Order: sequence, then C-alpha cells, then structure tokens
Amino acid sequence: MFTNTFWCLVPAILAIALALITKEVYSSLFIGILFGGALYANFSFTGTLEHVFIDGMIGSLTDSWNVGIIIFLVVLGAMVMLMNRAGGSAAFGRWAGKHVKTKVGAQLATIALGVLIFIDDYFNCLTVGSVMSPLAEQQGISRAKLAYLIDATAAPVCVIAPISSWAAAVAGMVEGANGFTVFVRAIPYNFYAILTITMMLTLAMGKFDYGPMKIAEMTRKLEIHENTAHAAVTGAEDLPTPPVSSKGKVIHLVLPIIVLIVCCVLGLTYTGGLFDGAGFIDSFADSDASVGLVYGSVVALIITIVFYLVTRVLTFNECMNALPEGFKAMVPPIFVLTFAWTLKAMTDSLGSTDYVTGIVESFSSNSAIMSLLPAFLFLVACGIAFATGTSWGTFGIMIPIASAAFNADMGSELMIISISACMAGGVFGDHCSPISDSTIMASAGAQCDHIQHVSTQLPYALTAGCTALVCYIFAGFIRNWVICLPLSILLMIGVLLAIRNIEANKNPATE
Repeated sequence: MFTNTFWCLVPAILAIALALITKEVYSSLFIGILFGGALYANFSFTGTLEHVFIDGMIGSLTDSWNVGIIIFLVVLGAMVMLMNRAGGSAAFGRWAGKHVKTKVGAQLATIALGVLIFIDDYFNCLTVGSVMSPLAEQQGISRAKLAYLIDATAAPVCVIAPISSWAAAVAGMVEGANGFTVFVRAIPYNFYAILTITMMLTLAMGKFDYGPMKIAEMTRKLEIHENTAHAAVTGAEDLPTPPVSSKGKVIHLVLPIIVLIVCCVLGLTYTGGLFDGAGFIDSFADSDASVGLVYGSVVALIITIVFYLVTRVLTFNECMNALPEGFKAMVPPIFVLTFAWTLKAMTDSLGSTDYVTGIVESFSSNSAIMSLLPAFLFLVACGIAFATGTSWGTFGIMIPIASAAFNADMGSELMIISISACMAGGVFGDHCSPISDSTIMASAGAQCDHIQHVSTQLPYALTAGCTALVCYIFAGFIRNWVICLPLSILLMIGVLLAIRNIEANKNPATE
C-alpha cells in the first residue's frame, strides 16, 4: 500500500529533516532506513529487520560498484596519509605561503586545483582538501568555506568535463543516440554547474559572503585574532598526530597527485577497452568507473610508496604504518556512505523510480507546455537527488525518461537542454543533501563538521539553483546556448552583487 506513492520518498525526507534538526547524521540516517524498511514490510518486525539488513545494508555492501568505491576511498585515504607523513603537504603549505599572500589568492588557488582535478568527484574532494588545507589555515579561511570550495569544484566540474568518470556514466544512460555526443552538446546548458563556478569566482574576488557562511568566516577571523584552535568534528580528530618527515618537498605532494591522475585515466580507459583497440573517447564512454578508479589508485599507491622509499623521506615501516591510519581516517565517511546507500535501497524498493517516472511522463505528454519541460525536469531531478543523496542515481532515473520523451526527435535542441537539466538538477539536489556522498567527501576533505558544511553551503546552492531554474525556463523557449549561456552568467553575477549590496546595507559596520 506504500509502494509507488509519495510514501516512497518519505524515509529520505525524514532522514534529511532529522539530520538538519539534530545536527547528527548517523542516527538520522538509521531512523530513515528503519522507517523505509517498516513501510516496505507493512510494519512487520521481522520483515523490517530482514529488508533493512539483508536487502539494504548487506545488499549495498556486496554491490560490486559500491565495494569498488569503498576500496578507492581507502586507497585515497592511504595516499593522503602518506603525502602528509612524507612532508609533502607541509612543504606545499610553506611554498604556497610564500607565493599566495592573500585570502583571495588562496580561494582562487583552491578553485583552480579543483577545476584541474576533473577525473572524479571523490578523488577531487579528498585530494583538494589535503593539498589546500594548510594554505586555507594560513590565510584564515574557515573549514566551512574550504568545504564549500571543494564541494563546488567537485561534481560541478566533473559533470561538464568530457573526460571524466561522470561523462562515461552519463553517456551510457542516453538511449537512442550517441551518449558522448549528447553529453558534449549539453555542457553549455548545464547552468547549475557553470553558475556555481561563476558564483565561487564572484564571491572570492568580490571578498564577501552571506548567510551562515559569513558567520563561519567571521568566527574564523576571531579565532585567528584570539589564537584559538578551530575544532572540526569529523572523527579524524580522534586519531593520533602522525610524525611528519622533515625531508619532504613539494615534489613529494605534486608527483603522487600527477601519478594518481594519470593512473586513474589509464584505469578508466583500460576498463573501457582502450588496450583492446577501442578509441580513447569510446573507452571513456564504455568504462567502469568503480573498477577503473580502483586500478588507477592502487597502481598510484604502489608507485608513491616506491618513490618515497627511493627518495628516503619515509622508511618501509613508516609507509606500511601509514596505510591503516589512512583507512581509519576514511571510516567516518564510509560509515555515512553505507547508510546513504542503504537508505537509497529503501526508497528504490518502495518504487521511487516508477513514481517519479509517472509524474514526468504525465507532464511531458502535454505538447503545449513542452518548452517548460527542462525547468520541470530540473526540479524533479533536484528533488530525487536531495532525497536519495546521489547524482548518478538521479541521472539513471531521469536521463532515460528525458530521452524517451524525444524518441521521434533525438537530435533536437530541446532534448539536449532537457538532458542537461536532469544533470544540473541532480548536482543541485546532491549539493543540498546532507546524505550526499560527495558532500560527505567534501566535509572529510576539509575536516569540517558535516552538518556545518551542509548548513553553510545550502544558501549558496539555493542561490545558484534558483538562478539556474530561471535560466532553464527561458532556455526552453530560446533554445540557443550562444544566447542563453552569457545571459545566465550575467544574471548570476547580478544576483550576487544585489545580495552584496543588501548585506552591506544591513551590516555596514562589518563590511
């Protein structure tokens, strides 16, 4: 009686609401999971337990894709710990301190690094967090602001990068057309991703913040003035402070990151058949991102250990001791990811896909309002991603629906805009959701309290999301990216400048 109805989304909504109210994510997710299991089992006690733990939690942890992501995270945690113990991160912090003299420069450097690491959002979050944390600390950037910069250059960059695990995933979801070609054509219409990048640059160069982020930045400024430490509750603060090699140089950070990028690209293309004769682009489109990232990260880890041993910044025992410590640092995000995957399994079993499909198909069947379809798809994708905490899961639901709506005209510009709206809405909802895997990774990368990251990022995500919604409304009628893209960027900048003026008028003394 609860399947294929609005009840299928209630467990996720309950978990999100509790997380925002209680500021505690583990129990909130678990309560949502239990409620979803109870709905599925019609509140049978044994049925609820079986569905939650066997179908949900154990099923999620035995899924090959999820296991691959967990292994990838563990290996990344080990690499980050190795780079820290080798003194690479500290050396980069010292180098950056000499060359980046301002808070604006530190923010722009963080954005630039986030844009450069476009292979995968998980990789982006943890790498940028590790590399830029010392510089952010030095320039007085709050952990909340760093987490936002990391999160906003992870999914938004990956979803508009043709060579990325995201492009490969999306290309495989488009039915009836060349998926990679559709992905490339959709890039100029991915308003949320482009406007998020525009927003970061405008805020950094305009030297202003608003909402909870402004409070976090002002608090950080007071902490620096009073020489007090900034506490970040992530789980990693319980770990012992590791010894750092005094022999570390910038190359001990830069080279492993370059090796990791190269190996991940090769790993992704290998799973797509590059070494069996497939073209580079085709191998990316056909790649298995979970397996490819495991291949790449493990090979990069081995090369990094050999590099550290050869340059004698770490001994073999020190390298081996760093591996389990890196795993420990990843336990909190893996814990939350496991619950998030289980919650998604609950909503899936309640028929969330069929429920949403029915809503969208009833909308798209009315030809008189087809021009508003991109805006509608954007909102629906946002809602699904917010409730489930996954962009890719949202893409898997929405993109085939958008493709099916244009079976007779697969090359139309409105179809391209609609598919782009599905991607943009998925990223937007993912950014707003406290159970999102990339949001969890951004919190871990910046060593920021997770709920603080969600609450400070939310006003920024809503600003870019609402602006993107307006852009999809007029894009559905104009259907020309040459006109729509510049207008969207100008609109975003105009909205931010208006907010800045409002904030200045409210608090003139603090500006």
